Amino acid sequence: MLGFRQVNRYTCFVRTADFDYSLPSELIAQTPAAQRDEARLLVLCRADGRMAHRSFRDLLEYLRAGDVLALNNSRVIAARLHGTKAGSGGQIEVLLLEENAVNDWWVMLRPGKRVRADTMIVFLNRSGQRTEVNAQVVEKDREGHGRLQFSGTANITEALPSLGEVPLPPYIIRETPADNVDDRARYQTVYAQPPGSVAAPTAGLHFTETLLEEIRSRGVHVCFLTLHVGLGTFAPVKAKQLEEHIMHEERFELSAATAETINEAKRTNRRIIAVGTTSLRVLESVAAANQSRLVECRGRTGIFIYPPSSFMVADALITNFHLPQSTLLMLVSAFAAPGQTRGRELILSAYAEAIRERYRFYSYGDAMLILP
Repeated sequence: MLGFRQVNRYTCFVRTADFDYSLPSELIAQTPAAQRDEARLLVLCRADGRMAHRSFRDLLEYLRAGDVLALNNSRVIAARLHGTKAGSGGQIEVLLLEENAVNDWWVMLRPGKRVRADTMIVFLNRSGQRTEVNAQVVEKDREGHGRLQFSGTANITEALPSLGEVPLPPYIIRETPADNVDDRARYQTVYAQPPGSVAAPTAGLHFTETLLEEIRSRGVHVCFLTLHVGLGTFAPVKAKQLEEHIMHEERFELSAATAETINEAKRTNRRIIAVGTTSLRVLESVAAANQSRLVECRGRTGIFIYPPSSFMVADALITNFHLPQSTLLMLVSAFAAPGQTRGRELILSAYAEAIRERYRFYSYGDAMLILP
């Protein structure tokens, strides 16, 4: 297993508050588009700042034969569990974060402060009934996360379909778990494979199997990598200066086939289009550790990309619209102007345009294509 820490080689003190913006609450998408590829697409040319308003299906017009599309194929697990404290019966919500070993997980707890080490939790099924699955809180870390040892099941991951809920972010409101707009299907890419994410790689939600076939038929190479989305992607930045923020590490895997496809494209000056910030972070992490080349590997990355970072692999990026002051907004700001600091202004200007045009934001929202 290889580990990659944050890589920003520039001494440039940037304030977290500089990445703030105001968003009307009605523009936070509560449901996905009726059809995945009917989402809107804001196309931004970073060279001159030109913008175009299109449909996601129009992505076909911006691709050309020989391009490589790199997608994150991690599968979202039903990571949100409900239980009660053994004895008191107090309600507890658990969000699985990362597996240490079978039935050994780090989790977020709510309410976290009331759950001490040695607490025993009895879990409920999706109908709210007590089950034989339980867990003991064996330790807590400085951030208040708990380490749970599960029992009553051979492997908690196999019990998740009957116990867990889709781990929708808190800005998507569901009155009841049953009122889920088919979230189990729609908060998942059509090409999801290895399970492990606790949040969706949302840029990929817009692709359909038909659209991917059309993309391939035009001579575009479609390849996959894996980054299991966790706290590194969605944890808020609490530091006032970006240089002080430490990313949580996330597990990734890059296959030999994908590495070679992308290396060959770079050798022959063909474009690499990263689908989502998670895909981009894997590519840049591996390249940074291997003199700009990609190699087959698996490991953990804590790479934190923000202006004025440069990029070794990705030439274009497909992404959604991200929360204010988030590491994802900082990454796309860096990508909008590699090696410079003006990307923040360019992205915030594009976001202001999207707000004026009533685009839908965040996980179930519309998409953005950033071109050279």
